[in-house]
Amino acid sequence: MKTSICDIVILGASGFTGKYVIREALKFLNSPNSPLKTLAIAGRSPSKLSQALAWAASPNQPPTIPILSADVTDVASLRRIASQARIILDCVGPFRLYGEPVVAACVEAGCDYLDISGEPEFMEKMEALYHDKAAEKGSLVVSACGFDSVPAELGFLFNSKQWVSPAAPNRVEAYLTLESSKRIVGNFGTYESAVLGLANVDNLRALRRSRPRKPRPPIPGPLPSKGSIIQHEKKLGLWGLKLPSADSIIVRRTLTTLHENPHGLQGVNESSEQIKNREAFWSTVKPAHFGMKLGTKSYLGVFPFIFFGIVMGLFAKFSLGRKLLLAYPSVFSLGACKKEGPSEEQVASASFKMWFVGHGFSNSNVFPQQSAKPDMEIVTRVMGPEIGYLTTPIILVQCALVVLSQRDALPKGGVYTPGIVFGPTDLQKRLQENGISFDTISKGPLLG
Repeated sequence: MKTSICDIVILGASGFTGKYVIREALKFLNSPNSPLKTLAIAGRSPSKLSQALAWAASPNQPPTIPILSADVTDVASLRRIASQARIILDCVGPFRLYGEPVVAACVEAGCDYLDISGEPEFMEKMEALYHDKAAEKGSLVVSACGFDSVPAELGFLFNSKQWVSPAAPNRVEAYLTLESSKRIVGNFGTYESAVLGLANVDNLRALRRSRPRKPRPPIPGPLPSKGSIIQHEKKLGLWGLKLPSADSIIVRRTLTTLHENPHGLQGVNESSEQIKNREAFWSTVKPAHFGMKLGTKSYLGVFPFIFFGIVMGLFAKFSLGRKLLLAYPSVFSLGACKKEGPSEEQVASASFKMWFVGHGFSNSNVFPQQSAKPDMEIVTRVMGPEIGYLTTPIILVQCALVVLSQRDALPKGGVYTPGIVFGPTDLQKRLQENGISFDTISKGPLLG
């Protein structure tokens, strides 16, 4: 087994999100009961990395940690840092442009890899290309370990577990609301990823057509109707706009993997107690149709997002349009995204709520599978701070700490979604201890 110099190496640590990841990781470096004993940061510019470290560190306790030179265009540098780490935390996006060389280096070295990607094509491509080799080499590759898509995955699993047999869900709709006392601008990296994703949607379709279709788990009741693009959720007082987000795709992938492995994924060296806990956890999870919506309190509030989506969809189809979108993000996003990113004050003022509205059956053994109407509703909620620079680093670091402390209970290797890997672990508990809450709002008969 290779000798690891660092428990964690943060790649792309000088970027907007990367420096917040440093700050979050430093909270746990050599703290009591933390498995994180050694940390390094990596990127192209040592001077920018030093500045990011100085920004992230406490002025009274500046840490002395290694600063490593690495470039996603330099395969040798990536192999070098992968050979020096137990886990690489990749913050260099868009991942469709820069992610694969990092995954390849980690897989070859048998190093674990976590990232904050929300790009379906990248994630599914990595699964197609590297899953078998990662399983052989003992490299655990898990994307979407940030706001995309852990709140959606763990939130869905939390709602699902509230349906005590013989009750069972048919569908769960998540409504995301973003709140701030100040006007906050979005992450340009996320914006760029969205533009490139729209431009390459045909590639994703081709990738899916090229792979064998996996069977999906049976879900009691009829297929939910597609409904309108805008829906009113009276109980929450929200208007919901359908989101073509990665979250829905990630949840479906987790449920498909669970259907293939009804007791979850076997750990590399599980104890009998860990096996019992894993099997008990997954025995209480029930599959359901899942969708994401952006929630606003007013009907008119959804129209700026519709306009934004139409403009992006049109312009992303051709080269000049993409250049314009990426050159003038503030113009095309109506000021919602700027290259310089938000201020610390704006970040601190923001928060999110994700409501999960589950409809299903009080007795799934009695109702006909295809014709019955749901008669029960369970509403749950996940809440936390600003999504891109606070919640995402919290999630990424806690996922890494789970890997460090519970590696024997996790799969030997392979390319997986966060839910199937971290669902049975104490990740939800860790997130709750670090400012991300999970609550049951209501349970009862579905009226109307």
